[in-house]
Amino acid sequence: MTIFVMSNPAKFFRALADETRWRIIHLVKDRALCVCELADILEMPQSSVSSHVQIIRKAGLLESERCGKWTYFRIDPEYLPLLGQIISSLPDDLDHRADFKKAEIRLADRENSCCPGPVKLAKLPL
Repeated sequence: MTIFVMSNPAKFFRALADETRWRIIHLVKDRALCVCELADILEMPQSSVSSHVQIIRKAGLLESERCGKWTYFRIDPEYLPLLGQIISSLPDDLDHRADFKKAEIRLADRENSCCPGPVKLAKLPL
């Protein structure tokens, strides 16, 4: 059994305590996305999305990969079991379903977009 130690619970819960950050967490739970992709999916300015991503990153929830001028973010695999339990204990949200559909459409055209896509984070965590 793996023992999970959270170094800063206040930062962790602050990262979860905003609707936009919660939507971002859902989107990057199973896939790596860059800020411009998140901005398109969430229909928000990149600067706002970037600010939210930094709060989640500072809480230690994200791993990242730099590819050229883009940085891709995905939930750190260490947090997946805990976040999975939290997500599964809450009611399904229509906003998240709509976000997932927009993400599928956006990622289907990734090779024709400005974003080259991640290499390392393209693989699902074990």
